Formats: sequence, structure tokens, C-alpha cells
Amino acid sequence: MEKTIFSKIIDGEIPGKFAYEDEQVVVLHDINPKAPIHLLIIPRKPIPTLMDVTAEDLPLIAHIHVVAQKLANQFQVKGFRLINNCGKAGGQEVFHIHYHFLAGFEE
Repeated sequence: MEKTIFSKIIDGEIPGKFAYEDEQVVVLHDINPKAPIHLLIIPRKPIPTLMDVTAEDLPLIAHIHVVAQKLANQFQVKGFRLINNCGKAGGQEVFHIHYHFLAGFEE
């Protein structure tokens, strides 16, 4: 399987603007933001789609939700959207699961 753009960013082959990272995930600023705050939460483990998540991956998926909470605190937002596009028919463009963290809308 060919490396995705996200794997290349994670591996330092392509630059990315990081907002957060730990041993399981990286968080990047989206290069084409759809919200005042638009971040991508990307697991370091390359899983193509949400349909490819296994029981073994469930702690990683839970960790992504904890990271979303950390981002809300870091960016001092009271609410946010967490979106995953699954498969080509679901609007997924990069086949390395990732979640869009969208925030900063007026209350």
C-alpha cells in the first residue's frame, strides 16, 4: 500500500502545521479550513477507513475522542463538530482515517 499524504507528514517527509501530537495521534491544521478552527486528528497507525477499524483499534478510537476534548480546552471553545468521512461514497479523500475537528463558530 502506498503511503498517504498523512503518513508522509507524520514521517516528516512533507511539512505540516501541527497543533498537537502524542504517541498515538497527530493533529494538523487543515490547509483548506471550513471553520474558524479546522483541525485534523490523525492516528499514527494507518487505517484506511472507519470500516477497517478492528476491536484491537478501539482504544485508539477512544483516544481520538479524548484528544478532541483536549483540543476544545486548548482552543478554549465551548462546542465543536467531530466528523469522519468513510469511504469514497462518504466523501473521504485520503484513505488514512482522520477526524475533522471544526470549531470557532459564533454562539
